[in-house]
This record gives sequence, structure tokens and C-alpha cells, in this order.
Amino acid sequence: MTSERTAAWMAGYLRAWSSNDPEDIARLFTDDAQYLTEPDAEPRIGRDEIVEGWIGDLDEPGTWTFEWGTVVETDTTAVVQGRTGYEDRADYLNLWVIRFAADGRATEFTEWYLPRPKDE
Repeated sequence: MTSERTAAWMAGYLRAWSSNDPEDIARLFTDDAQYLTEPDAEPRIGRDEIVEGWIGDLDEPGTWTFEWGTVVETDTTAVVQGRTGYEDRADYLNLWVIRFAADGRATEFTEWYLPRPKDE
């Protein structure tokens, strides 16, 4: 079962992913949040760096689809499993770990992804 907090955060993430609007992106994270694009990646630290990195790596609107569900939640953390479909490349299986501040913004976001051939 997905909490209102996680559902709201994911809705905000999908809005930001669709718009690539810096304000939509920044709203998701605390001032000192860390965003790891892979578990061993150098984290993007702070909202400004997160927004800058997002814009540098952005996906154009309408070029992807995303389905997700919650694997597990605690008072401070959600683990989300998803599948990203791109029209021009492989699909990806995703696992995201989101650590929340009391106000529902993320203090830490880490993503894992595994490419899957389009014909699977």
C-alpha cells in the first residue's frame, strides 16, 4: 500500500520529469538533499546541484512512459519499483530509495536501473 506522502512525492516527481521545470524539480528536495543517479555515483548535493544535474540529463517530454508501485515504506523511507519505457531505446527496470524529511520532501534519493531490451 502506498502512503499519501509517497503518492504525492511521486506525482511531483512525474510532474517535474514531464515539465523539466526547475521549480518543479526543486520542490521535491530539501535544501541539503542528496541525489544519487546510481548507488555508487558521486551525489548531487543540495537543490541547486540536483536541479542543474537533472536539467543536464533531462528526458524530453513525451519520449518516455513510467509505471511504478511501492515495495515497502517506513516512517522515513519509501522503496519504489518502476519501469521506464523509452520510444527510442531500451526500457529500464527501476528501484528507487527515497528518504523523507518530515515535510514530505526528499532528503536523499538513490536510483538503480537495469536496461531491458524492447522486445521483452
